[in-house]
Amino acid sequence: MVNPLLEQRAFAAGEAVVNLPAHMIFEISGVDRQAWLHAFLAQKILGLNPGESTEALMLDANGHVQLAWRVHESPESTWIFASPNELYAECASAEAFEAWLRANVFRKKVVIANRSADFTVVARNSFDGVPNAAVVWQDPWPNEVAGSVRYSKTPLTSLARDYHLSESLVPAEGASDLNGLPSVGADALTALRIAAHRPSQLSEVDAKTLPHELDWLSTGVHLSKGCYRGQESVAKVHNLGHPPRRLVLLQLDGSGHFLPEVGDPVYVQGDDRQRGVVTSTAHHFEMGPIALAVINRVTDPSAILVVTSGNETISATQEVIVPTDAGAANPRPRKSLLNGHG
Repeated sequence: MVNPLLEQRAFAAGEAVVNLPAHMIFEISGVDRQAWLHAFLAQKILGLNPGESTEALMLDANGHVQLAWRVHESPESTWIFASPNELYAECASAEAFEAWLRANVFRKKVVIANRSADFTVVARNSFDGVPNAAVVWQDPWPNEVAGSVRYSKTPLTSLARDYHLSESLVPAEGASDLNGLPSVGADALTALRIAAHRPSQLSEVDAKTLPHELDWLSTGVHLSKGCYRGQESVAKVHNLGHPPRRLVLLQLDGSGHFLPEVGDPVYVQGDDRQRGVVTSTAHHFEMGPIALAVINRVTDPSAILVVTSGNETISATQEVIVPTDAGAANPRPRKSLLNGHG
């Protein structure tokens, strides 16, 4: 019988891998490839050197997260890969996104190759990646990438600081040849990710998600690169406002011996107004039952929360990831009519 906690330990130690769901995978070549990608992604792509990786969010016109691209620079091409997002027609499949890319080439000298059928994506908690990988993308999380900002002031646990995730593109026909590294269940990665406060496009993103809400400015957005879709909204929320929601880690009461489901509502204890939803859950081999949730920004950080799951309730304490005062980095002074100004 498989022991998921032992699988987690092996994955955290870099001694096991997780096979990820199908991704959209593109190899972009041509002399204009970096400038072209730089123009529609929120992260700085220009100047990436061969072997370097970054994360780049793709936003809609209102600054909502559409895709979280893994970007890796090779000597002759730039690789981008991400999970599909059915909330947007152009992002719902590799074929749909390829059509969108080709419609936006204009006069740039780029060559687009859809490699989605050629590779499998394999995650490992080691920057070395896996054997036989064509590309090894190194996750920048939880660092704050140059030109970005991290809202969280909560230090990670020692185990979460050992989060060194890589995602490797392995040829589909060689996906089983990983030099003896066993494949474990996806929950092993989910537990490690939750402990590291790491948002996922597949789990934490909905049609209203702003990167500020998930502390995703830190790795997915360059605040001064300019000229990308959604830039005005990103700048306005960061400089003048606050994100309407915020990501929290929930330390769940484990006495009931079960986990809530993704999508379960979150309340403040003693108050029947829903404050948010659970987005990821796991039973961590050291931390016990934990979850990520997206809740209203103004929810008191010291409040005891309650998750309703079916006919059961689970109490939870908050570990603040995005603080209530996130944003408003450059507020405008208020005009005073009493003093004759404004």
